[in-house]
Amino acid sequence: MSETLDTIIIGAGSAGLAALREVRKHTDNYRIVNDGPWGTTCARVGCMPSKLLIEAANAFHERTSFDTFGIRGAAQLSVDLPAVLERVRELRDVFVSGTIKDSDAGDHQINGRAELLGPTRVRVNGKEWNARSIIVATGTRPRFDDAWRSLGNRVLTTDTLFEQTTLGRRIAVLGLGPIGLEMAQALARLGIEVTAFATKKSAAGLSDPDVLNTLWSLLEQEFAIHVGDSATLNAHGDGVEVVSGDKRIVVDQVLVATGRVPNVEGLGLATLGVPLDDRGLPKMDPNTRQVGALPVFIAGDLDPSRALLHEAVDEGHIAGMNAMADTPQDFRRRTLLAIGFCQPNAAIVGKSFKALVDQDIVIGHIDFSKQGRARVAQQNAGLLRLYAERSSGKLLGAEMCAPAGEHLAHLLALAINNGLTVQKMLNMPIYHPVLEEGLRTALRRAAAQLEAKAISDLDKCDLRTRSVMD
Repeated sequence: MSETLDTIIIGAGSAGLAALREVRKHTDNYRIVNDGPWGTTCARVGCMPSKLLIEAANAFHERTSFDTFGIRGAAQLSVDLPAVLERVRELRDVFVSGTIKDSDAGDHQINGRAELLGPTRVRVNGKEWNARSIIVATGTRPRFDDAWRSLGNRVLTTDTLFEQTTLGRRIAVLGLGPIGLEMAQALARLGIEVTAFATKKSAAGLSDPDVLNTLWSLLEQEFAIHVGDSATLNAHGDGVEVVSGDKRIVVDQVLVATGRVPNVEGLGLATLGVPLDDRGLPKMDPNTRQVGALPVFIAGDLDPSRALLHEAVDEGHIAGMNAMADTPQDFRRRTLLAIGFCQPNAAIVGKSFKALVDQDIVIGHIDFSKQGRARVAQQNAGLLRLYAERSSGKLLGAEMCAPAGEHLAHLLALAINNGLTVQKMLNMPIYHPVLEEGLRTALRRAAAQLEAKAISDLDKCDLRTRSVMD
């Protein structure tokens, strides 16, 4: 019948490649199957090309503060959009080549569509394989209405945006999740007339109303935002008419960023004999990635609960280890860390405001419009709010839109991951003048509300400790 493998990996994205690295440590009797382009979503159409566009946009946007610094001539600067997009593709291709090199498995590599025939059987390109375990990491694709395909490249997703040699003067962006938000702001900063459409006042997944309102007001200074019914698209000459309730505009192109859907069509997950949810996915253990007691493991953003690159890599790592183990092991997941690379950066660390709404917490905040280093750099906009348990002072989470928020978020993630309290964070040395002084202000405001209040940011030491230090 068919050759029996130790494992077969379905999908060669970030999760699949992380699984491959673990599997290779244990066996040569495996296959990795991929349907479509090799190279991760992050490298090809996600994290890396989007950041290339964002960096170009932010560099050009800096000119708006030149006069304040006493630098003249900003009005003479212009954007060569085809050159910007050419650089995006050139560096993107470098990143893609690296992931393709990582995925090179020689004779173990198969191009084709895999179909599960059960928990230990897979068919690829008409050939059936038995496998002692199966790793499913088929990823997701942008949500897209088939009715829009007739509009051609007038309707884009992140799969097609970065392939454009230039862009129209007017662009509508549907959705203000992390991707839609980043691209709407970047395109606006490159001089494109952007109108964003959202079905509710929501951006980058933020649930703290104060942080969301702060970010929202900053975004509205850069591009138009319409909140209303789901938008419909109609051909209008060479452009597209976008309709949402009583709002109607005509644009040259539309970027659809309304989320992603799992690649499960034709995958055969129903043959596993376990219930599937409304997305067509079986329930899996988040710490083992195992589906029930089956030798099947699911990894990556196919599971939307933590659709982030570093989480996909962790899940692939876990799936690869457990697919090779006699008994799957539970692995502690990292503290949640999600960052939107708009300016100021939007971030959620640990537990969100929404997740803590019924708990007894204290909230410390810092308004960056008044923070010293932020004012010096003309980046004085944004708000950080951190949450701690009132009784113990243990840090639980934070939401922010803050200058250099990506770095503040990592610092808080490290603290939460290690179970630090507000007081332990206040023991940390902070240089002057830095943006982290704003974080210290927020910590002090939280500390003032705790049940047990310290008399100083510093720990006391006894005489013996002091003599040793001296």
